[in-house]
Amino acid sequence: MILWKIIPIIALLIRLTVAKTHKFNLTASWVKANPDGVFERDVIGLNGQWPLPVLRVNQGDRIELLLTNGLGNANTSLHFHGLFQRGSSFMDGPEMVTQCPISPGNSFLYNFTVDQVGTYWYHSHSGAQYGDGLRGAIVVSRPDLEYDFEEVITLSDWYHEKSDILHHKFLNKYNPTGAEPIPQNILMNDSRNITISMHRNASHHLRFINMGLEVSQYVWLEGHNMTVVEVDGVFVEPYEAQVLYIAVGQRISVLVRGIEDIDGSARNYRLMQRLDETMLDVVPDDLALFGINHLVYNDAAPLITEEFLTDLEPFDDFELTTLDRTPLLEDYDYQIQVTMEMTNLGDGINYATFNNVTYVAPKVPTLMTVFSADPDIVTNAQIYGSNTNTFILQENEIIELVVNNFDDNKHPFHLHGHQFQVVRRSEAYENPTPYNEGSPSYDAFPDFPMSRDTVIVNTNGHVVLRFKANNPGVWFFHCHLDWHLEQGLALVLVEAPLTLLQTQKEKLPSNHIDCCKSGEVPFRGNAAGRFGTPSEWLDLSGEVLQPPPLPPGFTLKGYVAFIMCVGAALYGLYSIYEYGMEDVVGLTSETEVLESLSTALRKDRFSKSHYGADLLQELTGQN
Repeated sequence: MILWKIIPIIALLIRLTVAKTHKFNLTASWVKANPDGVFERDVIGLNGQWPLPVLRVNQGDRIELLLTNGLGNANTSLHFHGLFQRGSSFMDGPEMVTQCPISPGNSFLYNFTVDQVGTYWYHSHSGAQYGDGLRGAIVVSRPDLEYDFEEVITLSDWYHEKSDILHHKFLNKYNPTGAEPIPQNILMNDSRNITISMHRNASHHLRFINMGLEVSQYVWLEGHNMTVVEVDGVFVEPYEAQVLYIAVGQRISVLVRGIEDIDGSARNYRLMQRLDETMLDVVPDDLALFGINHLVYNDAAPLITEEFLTDLEPFDDFELTTLDRTPLLEDYDYQIQVTMEMTNLGDGINYATFNNVTYVAPKVPTLMTVFSADPDIVTNAQIYGSNTNTFILQENEIIELVVNNFDDNKHPFHLHGHQFQVVRRSEAYENPTPYNEGSPSYDAFPDFPMSRDTVIVNTNGHVVLRFKANNPGVWFFHCHLDWHLEQGLALVLVEAPLTLLQTQKEKLPSNHIDCCKSGEVPFRGNAAGRFGTPSEWLDLSGEVLQPPPLPPGFTLKGYVAFIMCVGAALYGLYSIYEYGMEDVVGLTSETEVLESLSTALRKDRFSKSHYGADLLQELTGQN
């Protein structure tokens, strides 16, 4: 037990003495691609190439990644999903949270040290832009994990339209129910029907990453067992699984042993993926729910193209235990309870809210507000804005974050800068069921809970998370079903602001300020861009706010009823044209038209009514 704890420490010390700096000079630009073989579209490549490269580094290595925006028509940014950015929160990437957006023609240098091991990924954090292809894997090797072969396997849903077009269709008063865009396909490694080379009796390390925008995916293998060894960069006690369930933003690593060729047939096997269609409002007939991929032992043997079905009962990640058996964090010092709901505001658009507040980006990036504030005002949550859902965390306190889901969909929530313990996750419910602290019906919290950075909250259920506030920074917590982030389903944690101000302000690279200046984004002051005296810092006039609420009595149900009435009216007009005009087509005189209409009225029940009789008399001149 002690030996396996010492080996990683020794390995880390060795790696730190031989740490490398990995330099990447990358330009983001539009390129053509047809990953599903159905539709060619513009995607975002790096240096003219797509899919994007896997970034492979070792613990202790440094990444210097110069990103130039060559898109011409859009801002961009880059987030390194799952990496803590300890001591370098200004490199975390989400625009208007830790940095200004990188405007077209400008560059930004991401420069930080990697102090973790495991499976991560990088992606744009500007709107839903990573759905246009600006995303790739990061692998930080763990030398003491033994295996013979490794494969990075990315999963994603895929849209044929660009994210900005989908954004405008989605956040629109003509979509008052907030129905999310439906993808057109399902991909593995940005393609369809891929092959993975397998070797008999060898150990294969498969790193699965869901890089999609919306839909969780099931994964299972024909004829093979999987042993889960890592989730979201957290190594766990080995856990046998037949089916994986991977939400957007999550990563699961498994070990798979190549099977023996018992009967000499040397056949190949299927690697299956399936969208969780319960997360979709509708399932179009042409949407491919399945992806049939292949584990290839014999290049000469045929690939089986029929679906291989299973009961889709995935293992429950709540049952996992960290490899070092990290104990449950002691009782919390500060609890944050938020209730998420979908609601229509006064502009008719459907928004997502935490405690009735939808996240609206401030005029000044929140981290810049920290760095430009005085110590006597930096801990006041008011300066960070009325619509940013900002909470102040004191250094080294135990934080309990409770999310109550008042929505009939699942939601994958991701926390930047931390991994959290999942101490309770409810089942799905028919009706919203918030967390009831101290309820005797609840099971006790696990002694050694699962930890990760992205967790699913079940339909109408809740989740309870704990972490220690030991990483000063400004950290985003948001739904990684990215359309919901576009709707404002996010909050901001300003962690240890005094320490952050004292230890990282002077380290802020100059290209941060250059990036703001080039994009004409203010980089000093409160959420409204105001600064000066304490009273001026607390003055938020001019800040960006959410729309006002709906007029009293006009609710989502009213919108739905209105739309249904309009739809029924339009269908009625169409029916009149389709069935009423078919006998009129070809008639050439007013008399013929009137005679035809009179005949139709006599045959219809409408003519028996008071209004129908009056109309018939007017048309024919008869009683």
